[in-house]
Amino acid sequence: MPSTPPALIAVIGPVEPPLLTAWARHYRWLGIERFLIAFHFPDHVPAAQRHELQAACRALGIIPTGTSTGPWHEHTNTQLRDALRHRAGPGWHLLADADEFQQYPSPLKEVIAQAEKSGNPVVGGLMLDRVAASGCLTGWRPEGGLDLAYPLGGHLTHRLLHGDPRKIVLARHDVTVSSGNHRAPGHRPDTDHICAVHHFKWRSGVLDDLRRRVQHFTSGTWQEHTPAVRDEAGRLLAHVGRHSGVINTSDPRFAFRRVSLDRMPFSWPSEARSIFSAWRPHAHSGQD
Repeated sequence: MPSTPPALIAVIGPVEPPLLTAWARHYRWLGIERFLIAFHFPDHVPAAQRHELQAACRALGIIPTGTSTGPWHEHTNTQLRDALRHRAGPGWHLLADADEFQQYPSPLKEVIAQAEKSGNPVVGGLMLDRVAASGCLTGWRPEGGLDLAYPLGGHLTHRLLHGDPRKIVLARHDVTVSSGNHRAPGHRPDTDHICAVHHFKWRSGVLDDLRRRVQHFTSGTWQEHTPAVRDEAGRLLAHVGRHSGVINTSDPRFAFRRVSLDRMPFSWPSEARSIFSAWRPHAHSGQD
């Protein structure tokens, strides 16, 4: 087994400090000891908000590796992430955004040992989108926790947004990972060992973020390589526009049900294997 846990690599935007605190505690509980974090703040984020988040990070005993500001081009995250990976050096890297809470069926060291035994330099994950029971894009109270505020988990990313729900959650240092951590060209994760990536994106403020993203990518203020990210944002905005500002949690396509960070969802291995293996890029139609 590896003698040291993987280094956690993350590029973090202007999230609320309690989310960063919950995120760091979650990964420490998984056994992470080394955090390499870079902050990136778009121009609209006030200086006071930036300083508050940086202070919260240091209060957790984590010294940010770097902070940058300016447009959030599609390539920005990838460049910052790869610089962090280079700094992390040899070994395994755990890749997670600040709204992604990974859940494994066994301890992290065992997961990595299994991958090494099979000769696979990557481990895959699948997004499980977490939403409020009402479907409202609401805030949360730190004392109650994320599970209480967003008790439902389902497949919003690929069944509504037509986005890629697959993630590379662990990669050896010498493996190249694509934008968004969705793929590792030349390597295929073991579909029998897919981790659940609890995705707490659908919180208060996300609609403004999505509108801003559409505006900046459409105008060219933020550079994009394909319209995929903008299209995904547009689909979510259109959906909530049709449903009085909320996510329709009763739509059977999304398979929302109660889940928890304490226990893997029932039948997760077969569910994740099926989605991970069958997923293909969306074919656009006039009915989107």
